[in-house]
Amino acid sequence: MSNDRWTFLVFREGPESVRQFSLHAGLVRAGVLFGGTVLVALLGVTTFLAAGGSSRVQASRLAAENALLEQELDRIQSQLHSVDTQLETLIEKDRRVRLLAGMNGIDEEVLDVGVGGPGLDTPEGSELWTLDANASEAAYAARYDLEVLERRIGLLSESMDAAADSMEAHRDLLEATPSILPAAGLLSSNFSPNRFHPILHRWTAHEGTDIHAIEGTPILAAASGTVKSSGWKTGYGNTVVIDHGYGYTTLYGHASKLLVRRGERVKRGDVIAQVGSTGLATAAHLHYEVHVAGRPVNPMNYVIRGAVP
Repeated sequence: MSNDRWTFLVFREGPESVRQFSLHAGLVRAGVLFGGTVLVALLGVTTFLAAGGSSRVQASRLAAENALLEQELDRIQSQLHSVDTQLETLIEKDRRVRLLAGMNGIDEEVLDVGVGGPGLDTPEGSELWTLDANASEAAYAARYDLEVLERRIGLLSESMDAAADSMEAHRDLLEATPSILPAAGLLSSNFSPNRFHPILHRWTAHEGTDIHAIEGTPILAAASGTVKSSGWKTGYGNTVVIDHGYGYTTLYGHASKLLVRRGERVKRGDVIAQVGSTGLATAAHLHYEVHVAGRPVNPMNYVIRGAVP
C-alpha cells in the first residue's frame, strides 16, 4: 500500500505540452475530504445567511401589515361611531312615526340591545390574542359594536314595518292628525297652562302656539277636515276652526283675511286664511291651537320635524 499513488497528467500548448504529477493516494483522499468539508461549510453558511435575511424581510413585512391592520381597525371604529350617531336620528324618527301611527314608542330598555351572556367570546379567546393582544382587543370591540348595531337595526326595521302596517290601516286617522305647522314664521309663545298675557296683564292659560309672521302670510290647514266655523271670535279676531274627525279640531286665530266658509271640506296644506293681528294681538301673528276630544293639547307634540312651510 506504500506504493499506492495517483498520477495526474496536465496538457498545455507549447514545447512541453505534457506534465506529469504523482501524489500519494492518502494525500489525495485527504485533499478531497478537506475540500468537501469546506464546500459543505460554505453551503451551510450561505443557507443560514439567506434564511436570516429572509426572516428579517418577513418580520419587516409583518410589522408593516400589523400597522396597516391597526389603522384599518381605527377607521372601522370611527365608521361604527358614525353609524351609531345616524342610528340615534333614525330612532327619533321612528318614535315620531310610531306616534303618528297611534303606537307607543319603543321602550328605552328594549332599544339598549346590548350583546352579552355566557356564549359571548372574549378577546383572550381569540387566536389573535397570542400574536397581538392590542389588535385582538380592538377587533373584539369592533365586532361587539357591530353586533349591537345589527340588533338595533333589526329592531328598528321591525318597528318601522309595524308602524307602516299601522299607518296603512289608519290612513284616515293620519289624514285627520294635525301634523304640520300651519304658517311660516318665528315660533314665539308656546303652549302653557299659565303665562302672563301681554295685553290683559294677568296670568292666564295659553292654549296654543304663536307664530309671528308678516301680515298676509298664508295660513294652511294642518290636516284634512271640515270647516266648523269661519268668522269673528272674541279675543281671537278672525278665526277658522276645522273639525278633522277622530276627536281632533284645530283653531287658527288673529287672521287678517278668511278664505274658507263653514261646511267647506279642506285638505292638509290648503290655504284657509292669511296672518293678521285682529282680536287681542300686539302684532301680526298666527295663534294656533289643537284640541283632542275637546281638550287643548300642545300642538308641537303633533308636528313632524321638518313639516314647516
